[in-house]
Amino acid sequence: MTRFVIAPQWQGSSSSRAMQLIDGAEAIGGDLPRAATIALEAPTEAGDAQGSGIHRLSAVVRMRDRIEDAVRGTDEPVVTIGGDCGVALGAISAIAGDDLAVVWLDAHPDLNTAASSPSGAFTGMVLRSILGEGEPTVRLTPGIAPSRIVLAGTRAWDAEEERVVAAHGIRTIGAGDLADAEVLAAAVAATGASRVFVHIDLDVLDPSEISGIASPVPFGVAAADVVASVRRLRERVPLAGATITEFSPSSPAAAVDDLGTILRLVGALA
Repeated sequence: MTRFVIAPQWQGSSSSRAMQLIDGAEAIGGDLPRAATIALEAPTEAGDAQGSGIHRLSAVVRMRDRIEDAVRGTDEPVVTIGGDCGVALGAISAIAGDDLAVVWLDAHPDLNTAASSPSGAFTGMVLRSILGEGEPTVRLTPGIAPSRIVLAGTRAWDAEEERVVAAHGIRTIGAGDLADAEVLAAAVAATGASRVFVHIDLDVLDPSEISGIASPVPFGVAAADVVASVRRLRERVPLAGATITEFSPSSPAAAVDDLGTILRLVGALA
C-alpha cells in the first residue's frame, strides 16, 4: 500500500506566493486516505542562511530531517506532497542507494549551487544536492550518480545547469517526447537501475492544464501524458517513492479547480 507524507515546506521557494504552498499541500492532503497519511508541520520560522548563500537554509535542513524520518518509518513506497521542490531531498535521502534512478519531471532542472543561483532559493538547487554536489549541509552523501538521473519536461535553463547536464551526460527528455509513454520508461530502463523515484513539480505541466503554479512555463506537458508515462514506467521499474510539489493555489476555490488534475497524478503514482 502506498503511504503519503504531507510536507508543507515553503522556505525553499523564491516565490512571492511561497506561503500558499502550505495551502496547496493541505488541499491535496485533504483528498488522501487519512489512515495512510502522515502530516508534518513545517518550521514556523523563516530560517537563516547560516552563511551558505542559501536562503532559509536552517529551516530547509530541519524539514529535510523530518521528511527523512517519516519516509524511513514505513516499508511501503511513500509519495511526499510538498511544499516546494526541496522536500525531494529528504524523501530521496531516506531510500537512496546505487540501484536507484531519479526521474525529475520539472520545467526547471534545479541544478544550480549557491554560487550560481540567481535567487538563492534552495528549490533551484535540489537536484544538484541530490547529485552530491553543492552546499555540504544539504548535499546527499553519497549522491545519486548522474547516469541514474533522467530530466523530463525541462524547458527553463540557467547557463550553469546546461553546463552540468553536458558535463555529466545526464539524460533529458523533451516535453513533447513524453507524448509517447514508452520514452520515459525506456530512458529509466537504460540507466540500469532496479528502483525509481519520481519527482513531479507541477510546473512541468502546460499552464493550460493547471492554474495553481507560481511560475508557469509555456509549452509544457499534458497531464494525460505524464499519467501515461508514469504508469508505463511503473510497469517496467518498481517505484521506490515519489514527490509532487509546487502547488500554490490563489484561493480555496482555485485549489478545487486544480485538484482533479493533481489527483490523477497521485493515482498514477499510487
